[in-house]
Amino acid sequence: MPTQHTPETFAAWMREMMVRRGYPERGGQRKFAADAGVSAPTVSRLLRAEGLPDTRTLQALAELLLVPLPEMLVRAGVVKQEDLARLRPVDPSPISPREAAAELGITSPEGIEAFERMVNGLRAIETNDRRASG
Repeated sequence: MPTQHTPETFAAWMREMMVRRGYPERGGQRKFAADAGVSAPTVSRLLRAEGLPDTRTLQALAELLLVPLPEMLVRAGVVKQEDLARLRPVDPSPISPREAAAELGITSPEGIEAFERMVNGLRAIETNDRRASG
């Protein structure tokens, strides 16, 4: 059965990770907050299990604690471990109109051709708009 992550379990885990990374339980919170680039009250609230931070804060904490962001999101209870397995990696490179059509379920040659014409027409409009305003 998967572990249930709560603000209390996150606080205990974060406290343990801070100590492992050289931030003592007594007196280490302020330095940890400063090093992470988050406010000391935010760190204090987290360690008291009073709510959860936003994803930007979790990103900063993950970087400082040397923990992968997905693990941090699971530990914080933002996502479930089993949900991570269903996520597709994000490819930052743009896809072609033909690939977009396939993703949208457009499979007929006529549909693909019409979709490509529409996308290319919109790209031309965007290019002209940029030239006119720039």
